[in-house]
Amino acid sequence: MKKVVFDIETSNVFQDVASNDPAALDMSVCCIYDYETDKYSSYTKETLNEMWPIFEKADLIIGYNSDHFDIPILNKYFSGDLTKIKSLDLLKEIKNSLGRRIKLDTVAEATLGRNKIGHGLEAIVWWRNGEKDKVIKYCTEDVRITKDIYEYALKNKSLKYLDGKDMKEIKLDTSNWDKKDDSAMTFTLPF
Repeated sequence: MKKVVFDIETSNVFQDVASNDPAALDMSVCCIYDYETDKYSSYTKETLNEMWPIFEKADLIIGYNSDHFDIPILNKYFSGDLTKIKSLDLLKEIKNSLGRRIKLDTVAEATLGRNKIGHGLEAIVWWRNGEKDKVIKYCTEDVRITKDIYEYALKNKSLKYLDGKDMKEIKLDTSNWDKKDDSAMTFTLPF
């Protein structure tokens, strides 16, 4: 099964675009981990054409809050429809099990014993200040955390989070996560 873990950062916030629709925001960078090549890579709007073939070959795209946030933003730069690729939104899985949303940092700290290296608003400031390498490093680390959380959940059928000082477990049904759908994307591939 060809899998891609991804995360995006934006160059603006909802107040800038006078909308709460994620698709109104502009992407600054998209970072991915490609299981097929075992490599992390990053793309800006100018280099997305290099990333699309990786997504189009994927059987599963994995993110955190990706169905609600990342995919709608990326879709406005894509000639096809990314929602046609099977996606696994870990936040959605957590919310379905727990009944509420939990920050990636909260899950990472409890499950993996490490924290994110920043937050999205900082990434916007870095981008605006021309510190693109900082944004890429931050986004890549979020992809690394998302990948590790995904793998932990597959192995343990659960994730952890801190509720105050109490460590709690989120039971997850991972039985369909790695089942391949019969769909293929070929919007930018040369055939």
